Amino acid sequence: MTSHRKHIKSIVPAEMQDTYATYHYSPGMLSGDLLFISGQIGVDENGAVPESPATQARNAFTSMQTVLREAGLDFADVVSITTHHVGSVQSIFDWFPEVKDEFLHDPYPCWTAIGVTELAIPGLVIEISAIARSRT
Repeated sequence: MTSHRKHIKSIVPAEMQDTYATYHYSPGMLSGDLLFISGQIGVDENGAVPESPATQARNAFTSMQTVLREAGLDFADVVSITTHHVGSVQSIFDWFPEVKDEFLHDPYPCWTAIGVTELAIPGLVIEISAIARSRT
């Protein structure tokens, strides 16, 4: 390990070990007092892509919650989210804020919404990454 990485800790929940081993990325990376959470996608527990964008978003937030818990944190520690949306970003305001508010509460984190042409798996319409502040 190089010296510039000795204060960095990979956060890999047990249920994400296969993804870590196959695709060589950490679901979360703790650096100092910040936890950086990789983009979480909306597949279900069987790896299937739900048709409903809201269900995909809930699944992505649930995966994010798994990473947060592994680091000893929760959604109250999230300071920023970035959402990537396939299709028109304007259309997300019909469904995404309601789902987001199921997980994130006042004071709300920063939020950046980005429109993209596609995501890693066909049928996905949302991917969510985040930054959280550690309590240690």
